[in-house]
Amino acid sequence: MPIRIVQLGTPRHPDEGIRLGTVRRPPRGVPKADFARLDYYDVWFPNLAPTPDLVKQALHSASEADLAAFRKQFRRAMSEPGPAHDLDLLAALSHHTNLALGCYCEDESRCHRAVLRALLLERGAAVV
Repeated sequence: MPIRIVQLGTPRHPDEGIRLGTVRRPPRGVPKADFARLDYYDVWFPNLAPTPDLVKQALHSASEADLAAFRKQFRRAMSEPGPAHDLDLLAALSHHTNLALGCYCEDESRCHRAVLRALLLERGAAVV
């Protein structure tokens, strides 16, 4: 019963379970009633989203060093008590129910999803 790390807006896997949107803002131009139907997310969970400044930093990363700096700062933000507890909860739930979490980025390697994946694995989560 693992956690899937997904791109929001992509078709759901049959065993995906509840999809959490770890994004700062809802999808533009999509009525709230259509978020789940259009495969964005079932529950908005901005607690695990980067700050607007970190989003800008990631989007403007021109080198691997820039991305490494983003990852380091995002990891630091996720070590704060609130996000750390949220990650612990998700890691525990991953052994009892199917979940998915994601954001809009096409390339996970340039996205906070990669950091979330690593943080969940470090906490012993079952991750696909």
